[in-house]
Amino acid sequence: MNKQNSNELLNMNVSNSATGSTPNAMISTEQSRKAAEVQAAMAVAKRFPRDQNIAFRNIMESCKRKTLAEKATYAYPRGGGMVIGPSIRLAEVLAQNWGNMDFGLLELDRSGGESSVMAYCWDMETNVKRTTVFQVRHIRDTKQGPKKLTDERDIYELVANMGARRMRACILNVIPADIVEEALRQCTLTLSKGLEPIADRCRKMVNAFTSISVSIQMLEEYLGYKLDAIDEDGLNQLRSIFTSIKDGESNRETYFTIRSLPEKKRDEDDDNVVFDDEKTKTKTRKAKS
Repeated sequence: MNKQNSNELLNMNVSNSATGSTPNAMISTEQSRKAAEVQAAMAVAKRFPRDQNIAFRNIMESCKRKTLAEKATYAYPRGGGMVIGPSIRLAEVLAQNWGNMDFGLLELDRSGGESSVMAYCWDMETNVKRTTVFQVRHIRDTKQGPKKLTDERDIYELVANMGARRMRACILNVIPADIVEEALRQCTLTLSKGLEPIADRCRKMVNAFTSISVSIQMLEEYLGYKLDAIDEDGLNQLRSIFTSIKDGESNRETYFTIRSLPEKKRDEDDDNVVFDDEKTKTKTRKAKS
């Protein structure tokens, strides 16, 4: 069984001055190695086919985890409405638990300040494969204008971020649609059970948005009502939006009218509040007695 983490970018593009290797020559070598790996994995997949009942049960069990359920959907405005669908995090879990799947990003070529990249997902048991090839210019938009990237790590991260949406689409085109729907339903059910009061969750949500410079006023303008009146649907929608921004699916300007946040003084008794995972932290002021 060949499982591939979405964060793995098959990228061997560092020029080797000692051997005279060029980036594209190393890409070709990596592609040959990958082809040999896939052939071996396909043979294993045919020998040990998936048990769909076990795979489905494993997916449902994964969706019962609150940490996954909170990051399982993304939201994006389209045609005057809001599109909500499975996030890249959920797509990865689906592929990993479905089994006998190979998915990821493969850099095909690098020249002229851009990379040609293929996102793919391959069910090696049924030989169903979805791929998409796209170009990534080695440029990052900054407040000072476009910045040309030359550092290998910066290029790697840019390609990985640009490829995440394409890879998710490939995975969701291979995994049976009813499995995806059941996974989303289970994630929604997980979020509705055994949770702390909605006011506390809303406060943590506000802290999370504050960490990306989105104020309470911006949130209320988007929702069309005060946060005091928020319900589960509104909270889930904000959670999907936060996931979309955090995963690079969209930016703040897609949803909010951006204004500068007032500078907040730091109290000595500030404490940390965690939203989604330990990497996302923000400061919140304790209520004074």
